[in-house]
Amino acid sequence: MSLQSLALIENWPVPTAAAGVVRADGTVLGTHGPVDTRFPLASVTKPLAAYAVLVAYEEGAVELDEPAGPPGATVRHLLAHTSGLAFDEHRVTAPPGERRLYSNAGFEQLGDHVTKATDIPFGEYLRQAVLEPLGMTSTSLTGSPAKDGVSTVADLLRFAAELQAPRLLDPRTVAEAMTVQYPGTKGVLPGYGHQNPNDWGLGFEIRDSKSPHWTGSSSSPRTFGHFGQSGTFLWVDPAAGVACAALADRAFGPWAVEAWPVFTDAVLAELRG
Repeated sequence: MSLQSLALIENWPVPTAAAGVVRADGTVLGTHGPVDTRFPLASVTKPLAAYAVLVAYEEGAVELDEPAGPPGATVRHLLAHTSGLAFDEHRVTAPPGERRLYSNAGFEQLGDHVTKATDIPFGEYLRQAVLEPLGMTSTSLTGSPAKDGVSTVADLLRFAAELQAPRLLDPRTVAEAMTVQYPGTKGVLPGYGHQNPNDWGLGFEIRDSKSPHWTGSSSSPRTFGHFGQSGTFLWVDPAAGVACAALADRAFGPWAVEAWPVFTDAVLAELRG
């Protein structure tokens, strides 16, 4: 089966784009564009990093509620962007658990925390814990666990299948990661302004009733995933039983705000049709 809706990426004002859709059983329902081309992920790095942290948790190297990051914060706070750390600076701007302050610095402190706990550099830990077992041979992380990953659509579809039918983690751990942490927490969704609430799981943004949003108007509230400033996104819609990854080589901006929801709605409509 090939999805005609994926061809909408041809209309995006970008030099290069690729997209694909996958079911929980790993069946790729369709792809469009160069799915083996490596793109910078920007913040789509975070779900991969979070998954590695959850492997470290299941291996007993870290606990979700142990101290990590700024005083009073935990691994859970860092994963859920409620540690109080600033966006790109390692300074505290709020008490832990009070506001949803989206933070690259928080994910960098997570990486440091796992590195100390396992005695393995975080990029290497990610490779051993997640990338290698899933066959994501074109994916790598050198640099910040918040934003320096590089991957392909083909590899992200492998990860997206894992998110829907976990093999590396206990399904209960993944269910927890897709459950709102610190419910009712307000904050800014980068690129989309203030959201009340700004729901987040453990490293994964949860759509709920956010508006405006980068997913579609027909995306279920349970949809979770992440987008990146390099023109990238990955969403999983449990109600539709599918996940979608799209990578591009133009920075996120008004073009993406306009194009992405239309694209997602077209994909979901075709699948329902």
